[in-house]
Amino acid sequence: MQYDLPLWRPPSEARSLILQATLGCSHNKCTYCHMYVGKRFRVRPWKELSADIDFAARQYPRSRRVFLADGDPLAIGAPRLVQIAEKLWKTLPRLQRISTYATPQNIRRKSLKQLRRIRDAGLELLYFGVESGDPVVLECVNKGATPDEIVAAADKAHEAGFKLSCTVLLGLAGREHSGRHARETAKLLSRIDPAYASALSIMIPEADEGRDYELRTVPEDTPWREMEPMELVAELRELVAGLECSDTVFRANHASNHLPLGGHLPDEKDDLLALVDEVLGASRKDLLRPEWMRGL
Repeated sequence: MQYDLPLWRPPSEARSLILQATLGCSHNKCTYCHMYVGKRFRVRPWKELSADIDFAARQYPRSRRVFLADGDPLAIGAPRLVQIAEKLWKTLPRLQRISTYATPQNIRRKSLKQLRRIRDAGLELLYFGVESGDPVVLECVNKGATPDEIVAAADKAHEAGFKLSCTVLLGLAGREHSGRHARETAKLLSRIDPAYASALSIMIPEADEGRDYELRTVPEDTPWREMEPMELVAELRELVAGLECSDTVFRANHASNHLPLGGHLPDEKDDLLALVDEVLGASRKDLLRPEWMRGL
């Protein structure tokens, strides 16, 4: 496989075959994200992709899952995505699932007919970055979509038959607006009602290549202040408390989080809240992940 590093994938795709269908991110303007800084977005030629798939068929014929990287392969035209999916299913006899990242913008740019063609070809799961349900926060971090636009994209993806795995970022609004961020994000996730939802914690690296990671979270330019571990746990509690999902696997066990947490909503919501309350009440601080173990 020919990879252009760095290469990123969701934690749940740790054992997946990764096919780098695009390089970089088609948006690449979010202030909190440094994953594709320095990469110019482009779609890899079919000749390269086809050769990688043929190589995978020879070297990794037992592959059950394939993840399409980099930042948003859904930016690729529908005919090419169909071609990629069909060849993967044809050449990997044990394949069970194809997944990829997806931005609201590129879901909305495709017609429902195009999305259905892609889904029918075997691309099943979209990792869908929500980040926040607060319109002010989304604007300030240059997400490129409003809450209503995010919901519209999610509805369109659901109508086309995709499963969504939504991610949100704890601490994104900083200390001053943590409560509002948590409540509005819970409302937005509840409107989407995804199959999977994950909460990560923001980790701001040192600015590289001249990019400024300082966040402005309100129009009055209130400084963004990084949150302490227990403040992030409290924000997580408010998020979970506000979630009204019908059938969602919720996870907050990403390496960036201080408190690993996971369960099924709505069945295990009370259990999740009770566990968080124990940590906030200091009786189970042993459950907190040490700072040295946190990472992206």
